Parts: sequence; C-alpha cells; structure tokens
Amino acid sequence: MLFLLWIIAVILVIAGIVQLVKGQMLMGIVLIIVGLLVGPGGVSIFNK
Repeated sequence: MLFLLWIIAVILVIAGIVQLVKGQMLMGIVLIIVGLLVGPGGVSIFNK
C-alpha cells in the first residue's frame, strides 16, 4: 500500500508541474499540494 501511495503522489506532482508549464497555475498548485498530502511522507493524510 505504501508503494502505491508513493506512485500516486509522484504522478500527481508530475501532473502539477506539467500544468504549471502549460500556464495553468491554480490547477498545477492544487495537484502538487494534493500529491504532497497523499504521499507516504510525514504529511500523508492516510497516516492519521
């Protein structure tokens, strides 16, 4: 499960960066923040 969360977080952050490059600032920032929250790190919403 931890590996799956890590993969999802990486995909979300990469998608956020792509959106930022395309000029869609709000969507890019939202995707990056969601990716950081889903990630298996200390800020993961699933660890609580």
